[in-house]
Amino acid sequence: MMQESSPYTEVQIRPDWRQLLIDELVSILGALGLLVIGGLDSVPYHSVFFCVALALVFKVYYRYVYLKGMLYTVTGEQLVYEHGVFTRSRDYIELYRIVDFDEKRSFLQLILGLKTIIVHSGDRTLPKLRIIGIREAADVVGCLRERVSYNRKRMNIHEFANYQ
Repeated sequence: MMQESSPYTEVQIRPDWRQLLIDELVSILGALGLLVIGGLDSVPYHSVFFCVALALVFKVYYRYVYLKGMLYTVTGEQLVYEHGVFTRSRDYIELYRIVDFDEKRSFLQLILGLKTIIVHSGDRTLPKLRIIGIREAADVVGCLRERVSYNRKRMNIHEFANYQ
């Protein structure tokens, strides 16, 4: 049996680097402050402050590498989420299983022009997927909705709701 091909091209989405500023602002500011304090010889235990600052710098760097390694791929039939630094994980959501979408914007995301898209699905392993650090102008929900609708029609899947 021949499988029909999807008319959609693959779309890859990566979080914007500014999401790191939002997620790690306290760590970045703390590391800078502790580096300044650790650099002063007149402060008692200045080496301890310096070591804690270095630990925070490594934490922020790890989060940066993790964020840069995150990849959301929307194919014709699936939403694929890849993540990890030392080990890589790949999670799949069949598009026809997607039920709903939310767009959230924190105060800092509003300022930096980013948003978080939450995909609700009937998938057992990943019922809620957060797509973080997406630029405000990107119409990810529109792209996903169109593909979800296409896949539901293609697979003859209908949703029945009992609203009261």
